[in-house]
Amino acid sequence: MKGKGTAMNSNEVKERIYIAEGRLYLYYKAEKAILSGQSYEVEGLKLTRANLKDVQSMITELEKKISALNTQLKGRARFRLITPGW
Repeated sequence: MKGKGTAMNSNEVKERIYIAEGRLYLYYKAEKAILSGQSYEVEGLKLTRANLKDVQSMITELEKKISALNTQLKGRARFRLITPGW
């Protein structure tokens, strides 16, 4: 895996997209399971197997990551120059 600030070639970007899309698919499945009632109650104690808010947050993060990687793959990555003191 490349360090931050190191450019990736198109094959590496495609691999990261593939991995992120696989993870996103699993998070969509987890969200569906949670929304379908993936919790239960035992002696008055309600147990939930996963946190919906955390899962939805990761879905949003992965969608943004995939979008950014696709933009990078198309060669239209955007960069901002931040000047200290402005």
